[in-house]
Amino acid sequence: MSFAERIEVNVRDYIALLDAGTRLYAPLLALFLVLAAGPNPAAEAFDRTEKREPCTDYSALKRPMFGDLHVHTSYSFDSYVSSQRNDPDAAYRYARGEVITLPDADANQTVKAQIQRPLDFTAVTDHAEFLGPINLCTEDSSKLAYWFPACIGTRNEIFFVQLLAANYWVSLGVTDTSNHKKQSFVCTLDDCDAAHRATWQRIQEAAEKHYDRSGDCSFTTFVGYEYTDAPNFANLHRNVIFRNERVTDTAISTYDTGSRNYPELWRRLRQECTDGDAGCDVMSIPHNPNLSRGLMFPDPRNEQEARDRLFFEPLVELVQHKAASECRFDRLLGRGVATEDELCDFEQVQSDNLSMLGTVFGEVRTEEASAVSIDDFGRRNMVRNTLKDGLALQRSTGINPFKLGFIGSTDTHSATPGGAEEDNYLGHLGRRDAGYRNVQDHFFDNPGGLAVVWAEENSRDSIFEGMRNRETYATSGTRPVVRFFAAEDYPDDLCADPQMVENAYAGGVPMGGEMPAPPASPTFLVSAAKDTGSPGHPGIDLQRIQIIKGWLDAEGQTHEQVFDVAGSPNNGAGVDPNTCAPVGRGHANLCSVWRDPAYDATQPAFYYARVLENPSCRWSTLHCQAAGVNPFAPDCAEHAAAKTAELQDQGAIGDVFGQCCLDPATQPFYSPTLQERAWTSPIWINPTTL
Repeated sequence: MSFAERIEVNVRDYIALLDAGTRLYAPLLALFLVLAAGPNPAAEAFDRTEKREPCTDYSALKRPMFGDLHVHTSYSFDSYVSSQRNDPDAAYRYARGEVITLPDADANQTVKAQIQRPLDFTAVTDHAEFLGPINLCTEDSSKLAYWFPACIGTRNEIFFVQLLAANYWVSLGVTDTSNHKKQSFVCTLDDCDAAHRATWQRIQEAAEKHYDRSGDCSFTTFVGYEYTDAPNFANLHRNVIFRNERVTDTAISTYDTGSRNYPELWRRLRQECTDGDAGCDVMSIPHNPNLSRGLMFPDPRNEQEARDRLFFEPLVELVQHKAASECRFDRLLGRGVATEDELCDFEQVQSDNLSMLGTVFGEVRTEEASAVSIDDFGRRNMVRNTLKDGLALQRSTGINPFKLGFIGSTDTHSATPGGAEEDNYLGHLGRRDAGYRNVQDHFFDNPGGLAVVWAEENSRDSIFEGMRNRETYATSGTRPVVRFFAAEDYPDDLCADPQMVENAYAGGVPMGGEMPAPPASPTFLVSAAKDTGSPGHPGIDLQRIQIIKGWLDAEGQTHEQVFDVAGSPNNGAGVDPNTCAPVGRGHANLCSVWRDPAYDATQPAFYYARVLENPSCRWSTLHCQAAGVNPFAPDCAEHAAAKTAELQDQGAIGDVFGQCCLDPATQPFYSPTLQERAWTSPIWINPTTL
């Protein structure tokens, strides 16, 4: 109920009391009711663009909302062709904590999947490019298109046939580099446009069905889709997320824009949404750019393109199941892609394009998936480098087009939003990585991450506004609670202040914000509370907090530096190699008030926080150990060979468990353990003159 509605009710109650002859007490009662309703902080915090009940649980100081904005269901060609049959309705049920059924490695629908903790919000983002053809291929056998050979192959449960069908769809419309992509012959046999609109409508209906518009505000959905452009397998994908139920008539795809032309996507979104439909608002979120061949973040060609990028792309996906994109460091070489940060070896894949998914029966089947050297790896495949280059672009053009906040997500193709738990990971691609296939063919993938948004309430408007303002952070799948603020001058004892957060907001800016450069170093406040875990799955202690700084010097050169500001890497924590149980202690909470010892008010800079947990076992280690193959054991290879032979007797092809025994000393990125982490959106410090 809005503030105006509350006042209207109070006035009606007041008049009723007057009519009842209670004139003596009515004025006091009416005053009490108005005061009880209180001011409407929501109206001041964000615009309400939809009709719904106000949330009972409202906090002006905001709460962390955990979600997933990258989710594929059976409406996506690559999900369906992997024997995955859960639709958007099932995906939302999974996100809310219900059980769904997934295919096993043999395509039988036998695997029960349930997230350990429900999410607060989710967006289903199926591929826009084939919403119509997949509908025609899978929904109605009375349609002529249903019997087109590629459609028959798409529905087939024979693994080799599915691989051929997947290749058909990928080569047809996803990796095509032309501006006039060729439609499937399915669209000659039937009306793909009508089928596209029908599927787009069902996506909206599922989002509406599961959106809790009551005062409980238990779960929020967003209408969305994926714009899937991958010229020559360079990942230029974006997730298009709408603020409310007012959306474009169709899911705008690369068939509408041509390849390598996402500025046309922005133009269409302006025309059909933000400028063309009152109340319509939208953003496009670039996928983790590590597989983009350096093409995700080119210099804008003109001022309009720079401003469109700033408006439509306030966020970037920093981590998902196809690796992390903060930064890249090769342990074997002892150097990275424009970084010396050794913690940048986290969840990296060796290739720089989507062909890295081309592993079948334990062998890479395409040269495009070959390892790319540090020297040849695209600088702007890594987000930290993109942020640094944005500072340089601002000096030369007057606009920094790369002011990107951070989120994580899963990119699940199994309709399992938020399924990022290392000890509950069932794969993200239907039967293609179910059971033993997960270790065999997707060993270097990971469960993905989560998007965390600081919001006053669990509603579309509040969460979307938080995303627009970049008051967000990414996690690698766990749920620590992280705050990050900057001000001209916070007191040194702010961490001990019971009103810490209230005073931090009052005196400064939160993660994602900007501030003019003060004469002396800004004061940064960063705090983190460990993931509390869930029953039977305790959270891991925190190890330390770091602040990462990027800046531009007077000569136009970019730099970076990492500062440890709380906790310590030398706390002796680790894992039991036989059970993966945590060994040693860390921190339940960490907090620091910090100033930059090398601050220069004339240098544009950004700062963000990185929170590291104690070491824990990677999902692959847990899977290998569950099969009786221990990556830590000296006889690992012997057990791997025996277990592989058992599966081969049952029909498996190729080496299954051999990768469990990789020696991390010979690997540039892989380790059987990892440190889960969170990354806050940056805060930008802007000199008054550039």
